Amino acid sequence: MSRVVVLDGYATVAGDLDWSALHALFPGEVTVYERTLPGEVVDRAAGAELVLTNKVPLTAAMMECLPALRYIGVLATGVNIVDVEAAAARGIVVTNVPAYSTPSVAQLAIAHLLNITNAVAQYATEARQGAWSRSPDFSYLSEPVMELAGKVMGIVGYGAIGARVAGIALALGMRVVALTSKPQSSLPAGVTRAEDLDALLATADVVSLHCPLTASTRGMIGERELRLMKPTAILLNTARGPLVDEQALADALSQGRLLAAGLDVMTLEPPREDNPLLREPRCFVTPHIGWASRESRERLMATTVANVEAYLAGAPVNVVAG
Repeated sequence: MSRVVVLDGYATVAGDLDWSALHALFPGEVTVYERTLPGEVVDRAAGAELVLTNKVPLTAAMMECLPALRYIGVLATGVNIVDVEAAAARGIVVTNVPAYSTPSVAQLAIAHLLNITNAVAQYATEARQGAWSRSPDFSYLSEPVMELAGKVMGIVGYGAIGARVAGIALALGMRVVALTSKPQSSLPAGVTRAEDLDALLATADVVSLHCPLTASTRGMIGERELRLMKPTAILLNTARGPLVDEQALADALSQGRLLAAGLDVMTLEPPREDNPLLREPRCFVTPHIGWASRESRERLMATTVANVEAYLAGAPVNVVAG
């Protein structure tokens, strides 16, 4: 029987990292599963004191079946996959890994934006297919390109990632409006606090989502909100898929009520092949890779082990419950 169980270790190590630091803490007491289905959780975690999970849910019902469980380490920043109230009620410590992916996620959000505004993927494909070679002119244009300087970047959620995206947007010459509970006096020069979400949506040329998934943020961008946005606007979501009503977004794109969208997250991951957004030519989807740079995953692993060490020492850190 293992003292420590990792439910879905493959995504974190991805073939280029390993769990040696965790094994060193618990010689012979660690079991790592590459992937675990929800129905397999109770059997695999039975008897374990510590369970680590990235995207495998841990529900109240599962915890009831795991009386030995004392610690849940979430291998991510968001903890929506764990019933933290149930964990707290049972005295189970839940920790997360904050800010480890900030540079990588911010970089991907801007990569989506630049791909859309400069049609990078399209032009590279057309050049490879010979369109530029056949052009009578030195410059081949099949898709408009957009300059970002002077445009308004709307940041929804001004945490570590939102602030990093705002900084890059300012460097590109954009004006930044942020939806945040922070007072205006605490925001850096060039960042204006939005009155509310509606005002931000109506003003922004680009809307980038960087808020956690909660009961209040689930579906926060639906048909009504999309109709508030400019038809020339771009929506970016590198946070959590359920923040956006996917059918409403697909409708807005297909009807020309929104210029484009760049998404790294979906409501169901992996998405169904018939997801309407996968068929929209103005929707650019990447498969939840914002967090996945080697540098980011190295920070994730290091903090995960540090979280476990702190728990063992009786002074847990990065605690979200317990």
